[in-house]
Amino acid sequence: MFGNITDFNSTVPLVISDYNFPALIFGILLIIVIICGNVLVCLSVHIEKALKTTTNYFIVSLAVADLLLAILVLPLFVYAEFQGGVWSLNMFLCDGLMAMDVMLCTASIFNLCAISVDRFIAVTVPLHYSRKRIDHRQLFLLSATWLLALAVALPVIFGINNVPQRDPAACQLEVDSYVVYSSVCSFFIPCPIMLLLYCGTFRGLRRWEEVRRAKLRSSILPCRQLQYAAALQAPGSLLPCVMEQDLAQTTSDQLDGDMQPSCPLPPKYSNSPIRTLTYAEIQSAGQKRKRAKINSRERKAMGLLPVIVGAFLLCWTPFFVVHSTRAVCQTCAISPHLMSTVTWLGYVNSALNPVIYTVFNADFRKVFHKFLHSCC
Repeated sequence: MFGNITDFNSTVPLVISDYNFPALIFGILLIIVIICGNVLVCLSVHIEKALKTTTNYFIVSLAVADLLLAILVLPLFVYAEFQGGVWSLNMFLCDGLMAMDVMLCTASIFNLCAISVDRFIAVTVPLHYSRKRIDHRQLFLLSATWLLALAVALPVIFGINNVPQRDPAACQLEVDSYVVYSSVCSFFIPCPIMLLLYCGTFRGLRRWEEVRRAKLRSSILPCRQLQYAAALQAPGSLLPCVMEQDLAQTTSDQLDGDMQPSCPLPPKYSNSPIRTLTYAEIQSAGQKRKRAKINSRERKAMGLLPVIVGAFLLCWTPFFVVHSTRAVCQTCAISPHLMSTVTWLGYVNSALNPVIYTVFNADFRKVFHKFLHSCC
């Protein structure tokens, strides 16, 4: 992110003796992977109907931040790394690089925070949550994400980097107090908030699952027992159509092992479809299956997002710790190689998210496979 491109203290222009070809090759490959992967994410959500959920719109916003990072920031960063960490371009371009770097990396973590807020609302207030279309609350979250990221980067845009005796061979944030301020706003405040929201979300999801299973225990099992007793007393009789509809649509995967009926279903009901009457016209089985699919999709999304957050923290925590330490502790010896390594690690995160979607989400994996098959 907004680390120094070089750590040379001399104000005399340096002569570049060796070019860093491994950094150039790795940087070009990283840029290609980030662009291709995140373009696939955006196209997948745009084309595939099953992916048009509010959670995935936030994921698209995160993908856009990664795309802009690969297009506007990484080429200049890779160019400087190729020249041994020495900045040879004009300082106006350096300030633009620093501003975009601060803004886009801040936008990435603010998008993750917005997703955590959205998930928390979806679990704690499900009746007032829209899963299939963006409402005013979600538009506000998306807009606030980018506006706050811009606000954090505004000091660089307004020239905070224009300090006296600035080293023209180093492209970095020059004011240590701003380094601490931006690190706190971009990382050290949002991350605990995000983790607390996810803890509350998973606690609410666990309670929701317990309530759902309790309802199944209290409604489905007595109906099955009544069905079994009715079949024994009058083999030719049928239960009311509403009961038959519920029994026909209750599948074994909705019940845990301790929720299975204590009495077996008669062959008449377990081996043949149960005919329903006018109730099917009021509330069809397809509607219930649709609701079940939406709930399953929500659980998949909840399983995917902690992996994304974990990868982000793994990649960016070393950078922010090293970067803040360097600004606060003037006497601490932090090598340029360590700064370069943690900066590269942070940028690698932009390439990881599409890989995570492919591995952990079947819907994204299906669409990615379709795109790659049509292209290759």
